[in-house]
Amino acid sequence: MELAYDSHLLARILLSVATVGYGLVTIKADLNATHATNPLWTPHARFHVVWQVLSYTGVALIALGLIWIGGPLQAERLYLAGGLGVAMYGAFFVAMLSRPIYGGVLYDENGYLPFRPPFGPAGWRWDV
Repeated sequence: MELAYDSHLLARILLSVATVGYGLVTIKADLNATHATNPLWTPHARFHVVWQVLSYTGVALIALGLIWIGGPLQAERLYLAGGLGVAMYGAFFVAMLSRPIYGGVLYDENGYLPFRPPFGPAGWRWDV
């Protein structure tokens, strides 16, 4: 892959930024005392958050390989990497919007300090 003449360079960069968002930022946000080692969480809930973060990181590494490792079907690999990102971010938004069904919240009282998100109802508060 010749980066100087790569017609997909901008797509690669943008997809990489999105991939780092779901693959690496979740490590910082969730593998800490507010989530994975939070003593107020049940051990099974902590297991699930660690599993989720490690799964996202693994999928992100695969996506980064699809984005940056040379080979055939460059455009198709970028579409696949984008589809993985849509699945990750889409699941977040489905979980966020379906909170009333399962009693979920966007922040815990003992987690990060909540803030008003840039969009959504005035009563929404996020912790990350």
